[in-house]
Amino acid sequence: MRKWLPLVAVCLGTFMLLVDVTIVTVALPDMARSLDTTFADLQWVMDVYALVLAALLLAAGSLGDRAGHRRLYLAGLVVFAGASLACGLATSPGVLIAFRAVQGIGGAAMLATTVALISHLYSGRDLGTAFGVWGAVSGAAAATGPILGGLLTQHLDWRWIFFVNLPISVAAVVMTLRYVEESRGKHRPGPDLPGLLTFTAAAGLATYALIKGNDYGWGSARTVGVFAGAAVALAAFVVAELRGRSPMLDLSLFRRGTFTGVMIGALLLSGAAFSYFAYESLWLQSALGMGPVTAGLCFVPMSGAAFVTAGLAGRLLEDRIPPGVMIGGGLLLIAAGSALQMLVGTGSSWTVLVPGLLVSGVGVGLATPTLVSTAVAAVGYQRAGMASGAVNTARQLGNALGIAVLGVVFHAGLSSSVHDAGVPRPTAVTDALAAGQAQGVLAGGGAAQRPALEHVVHAAFASGLRSAFLAAAVMGAVGGLAVLALVRRPGQQGGGHGPAEQPRTEHVVVPVEA
Repeated sequence: MRKWLPLVAVCLGTFMLLVDVTIVTVALPDMARSLDTTFADLQWVMDVYALVLAALLLAAGSLGDRAGHRRLYLAGLVVFAGASLACGLATSPGVLIAFRAVQGIGGAAMLATTVALISHLYSGRDLGTAFGVWGAVSGAAAATGPILGGLLTQHLDWRWIFFVNLPISVAAVVMTLRYVEESRGKHRPGPDLPGLLTFTAAAGLATYALIKGNDYGWGSARTVGVFAGAAVALAAFVVAELRGRSPMLDLSLFRRGTFTGVMIGALLLSGAAFSYFAYESLWLQSALGMGPVTAGLCFVPMSGAAFVTAGLAGRLLEDRIPPGVMIGGGLLLIAAGSALQMLVGTGSSWTVLVPGLLVSGVGVGLATPTLVSTAVAAVGYQRAGMASGAVNTARQLGNALGIAVLGVVFHAGLSSSVHDAGVPRPTAVTDALAAGQAQGVLAGGGAAQRPALEHVVHAAFASGLRSAFLAAAVMGAVGGLAVLALVRRPGQQGGGHGPAEQPRTEHVVVPVEA
């Protein structure tokens, strides 16, 4: 059993960093009450972590090759633990958001090195077993996040969703120092700083504009200016990657239709499947009055379906179902699941979500296992690191942008319904509902007005959620159709797309974080 202790050390960090993507979901209403947050604050608490992960993953992989994967993994654990402590002690939304960003720095250092460490530590059948365990842990993290967050928030305090990282980090550091050997990749040039800075600026400015657009006004000079800045930064990123000697992402890879299709699918998958969780959680707790634990358990249908389907995906691969069909079909199922959840209405209970969550879960389990392996097959094994890093970056960026985009349409749906109801101070009521303060709205109207206000609250949440589900369904449908159109088997893609893909990687299931 001693040979598996290094794997335990790596999986502890993986589990912790991926849990923190979703663990905050059911704690949002308690955070809002404790820190007096706005809707934009809640979005940033979720978004900034995924945004920093996306921005730094590729650069962290290059740094790990030079400085040592074990050393960078340990540094990530220490940074993550310190930031978690600071998040738990935060007394204002600004402090919490800032240290969530620092958590993302530590998480990127860990996530970028885990695959390299496992590949160095194991070989042959043991390597397959190790990746299987690591993939299961990654999937369990996504499923466990809302439930663990609910338990800690309800029975202790929302701050414990961050404090719980401390003992896990200590255990991971001790085990890594004792059992994990150092490894380095082939010598590569230094980090692509122009690419890193311009990519971070483009993603950050776009997310900022989407989150603050409601406050500033979508046609205001400030909002338009920030979007313009994001466009300029994106153009600068393209120039930097085309002219740089060691780009963190070789843009010529996008000449291959399969790689382009996989990247589109990876970008839209997280936004379509997971970005509405936060807004569902606000409805479940703020409007329906559920506790954090019960609200967390409402997401089990999706996670359970995804886990079972992912386990069966290997058998489907053995039958040589084209990867484009698996990924594209999975995204279309995610779209269908989001559309099914649009059945939510003014008098609905949480059970209205179950059919859609189950269908989306099947889609997630079908699409995710083959994302990385298909990207690697498209570009060749010699660029496996860049391909897998690009897919993981796209997924995290899709999550960050998805939360922001769905937040826009969710808030718009709330606002439209509240204004149509003709209540006094509709903007203030909308902002309170979006920040998880539905009970405050009900309490402010008095006993005589409570029944009418309850109808307004439930109608507004139903309207906002339907808007968010529609946007998620469109994301999934666009991603699925793009994958079906672009992704081909190795050797089937021709016409100026570069060297043929490597067939030996076609059906290798490389785990990707859920």
